[in-house]
Amino acid sequence: MAQNDVRGAVRFALAQIDTCVGDLEGNVTKVLDFTRSAAAKSDVVVFPEMTLTGYPIEDLAFRGTFRKAAWEAADSLASRLSQEGLGDLYVVVGTVGTDHETDKPRNRLVVLHNGVVWAGYDKHFLPNYGVFDEFRIFTPGDKSLVLTVNGRRIGVAICEDIWQDGGPVADLATQNIDVLLTINGSPYEEGKTVTRLDLGIKRAAEVGAPMIYLNQVGGQDDLVFDGGSFVVDQEGRLLERSVQFEEDLSYWTLPAPQDVGVGETLPVETGNVARGLEKDEEVYKACVLGLRDYMAKNGFTGVVLGMSGGIDSALVAAMAADAVGGENVWGLSMPSRYSSDGSKDDAQQLAENLGAHYHIEAIEDLFSAYQNQLHLEGISAENLQARIRGVIVMAYSNSKGLLALATGNKSELACGYSTIYGDAVGGYAPIKDLLKTRVWDLARWRNKKAEQDGEAEVIPVSSIEKPPSAELRPGQKDSDSLPDYALLDQVLAAYIEHAHGRADLLDDGFDPATVDTVMRLVDRAEWKRRQYPLGPKVTALAFGRDRRLPITSRFRE
Repeated sequence: MAQNDVRGAVRFALAQIDTCVGDLEGNVTKVLDFTRSAAAKSDVVVFPEMTLTGYPIEDLAFRGTFRKAAWEAADSLASRLSQEGLGDLYVVVGTVGTDHETDKPRNRLVVLHNGVVWAGYDKHFLPNYGVFDEFRIFTPGDKSLVLTVNGRRIGVAICEDIWQDGGPVADLATQNIDVLLTINGSPYEEGKTVTRLDLGIKRAAEVGAPMIYLNQVGGQDDLVFDGGSFVVDQEGRLLERSVQFEEDLSYWTLPAPQDVGVGETLPVETGNVARGLEKDEEVYKACVLGLRDYMAKNGFTGVVLGMSGGIDSALVAAMAADAVGGENVWGLSMPSRYSSDGSKDDAQQLAENLGAHYHIEAIEDLFSAYQNQLHLEGISAENLQARIRGVIVMAYSNSKGLLALATGNKSELACGYSTIYGDAVGGYAPIKDLLKTRVWDLARWRNKKAEQDGEAEVIPVSSIEKPPSAELRPGQKDSDSLPDYALLDQVLAAYIEHAHGRADLLDDGFDPATVDTVMRLVDRAEWKRRQYPLGPKVTALAFGRDRRLPITSRFRE
């Protein structure tokens, strides 16, 4: 290092936290707690996008009173940090700001230092695809920001800024920065972990400096943020990676600059590199975290669901037990004249495995009472059974203050294979974005994990292996009215997630009869999906936020 070079190392604390939308005081308190913990080991403490407000805030951004309260929270936080002797730190947080020329909100990063809001930066690029609708809400930023700490130049960006070519990253690449820092609220979906890392390596190479990617963690309605924050350098080396699906405080140091010879590589320092998760573990943890946070942030301490002995309710019950403990799960067996002994046994065994409450509420007398008046046949009689069960689940929910869980999967939701106001009742649907074949995959993974941990199986093997059935008539199987799930899920993935039309599906090799059946079922079930409970998004295209089609439409292929 040159004799007059006063540039030094910069110690970063990566505070990957779980925030709650609208809980300004709670979010401020969490920032204070993590900053206290990080103070002795850091110069800069970094928090996620929209830290103080929670994210996404959707139309709350338009409320002037909310923006005013959020800005006052930032001022108050800066003062409190200084009062606690933490003012020397540079604390990077996200919040909502206001463009005073247009009086519209801005997605803003602020740096708190020496008791004041020391610097600010507004997001340049506003996403308007998938789950994002920020172009409608926020106004874009109009400048880049470089901070100087210990003589080192830190270029800052917010989430979407790094996903777009050009803009602030291209500008920062011309400003001789020492590190690129980006704060993010990037929702989880399968495969995104690798995509983010590849993008980070690309941007680090573009600016010629390491990149810090700090991401939010936690559930917010139907979104799950997985954390997985990381640091990569311009050579593509992974220097730090935080755990996924958990709050985490980790550290990475930008080392002091050193002179190097021709062909030599600058030295780097590495922090903790958490292990990567296999894909089934990722998806399972995402569903559990989504449920856990939805309950915690909305004041629920227990859940109730129908336990049929089938695979869907078994997986949902296991997720619920992992989220809040088996003692807070109420499982209801609601047998009818068509329920098999094997299914009833499997439901009871599952409850015992989970340590859950288990109640038998037979529906035969209620069904007979309805039939004595209505005399229903066929599908009407089948739906009546499901609706009676829905009433019982909601009665437990209301009387005990429990969150009712719907247990339908994405394959059923796509094809309308559920009874509205029956098995579709509930306040949250943990597996609504999982195709049936993925449900089986995750159930097997959960049992495999139990075996690896030296525990007994969680989900009865017979629930996994038996042919799926709603047991609403003698000998009923799902395959009576749906293609085999192995085939059905392939068609659904192509039609829904890849937007293949009929001609595309035929080119994919699917037979015309199957294609026509699946397309007809999916198109006719849109009205049901609009009324289904929310649940965690884990795929690239989930019903609701991602796929929005008209209910009334005469377009047919």
